[in-house]
Amino acid sequence: MPDRAALLGTWKMVSWQREVLATGERTDALGPEPVGYITYGADGRCSVIVVKRDRPPPTTLPPTEEERVRLFDSMLAYAGTYTVDEEKVVHHVDASWNQTWTGTDQVRFYQLEGDKLMLRSAPAKDPHTGELGFHLVQFERV
Repeated sequence: MPDRAALLGTWKMVSWQREVLATGERTDALGPEPVGYITYGADGRCSVIVVKRDRPPPTTLPPTEEERVRLFDSMLAYAGTYTVDEEKVVHHVDASWNQTWTGTDQVRFYQLEGDKLMLRSAPAKDPHTGELGFHLVQFERV
């Protein structure tokens, strides 16, 4: 049985790369040094937020349509419950920045080494590029 307690707490994103399955090409998913956090609670709930570093704010409120699209395309956020086994943590998404993720299960294969957490997604279509690939995300415990 996995030790769910090892995941508990808040983790700060160190890096996020995506790899295209067809080519093996790796790129930064939201540019260099994205700002992101994932929290695993003892109550079985998790939440994730990631934004591109140095996002320009809208020039006015409300933002223009172009500014809204730019802001939406430079972030990821969702919340839900999670389950853990020996090799993966599954995020059961209740609410999401992208409604196509709401109600889905997001599988993340994990490795824990002290205060470092590595998550690798299952192969899937990237929500920003449409290419089939997977994501590699590194975190440090806060």
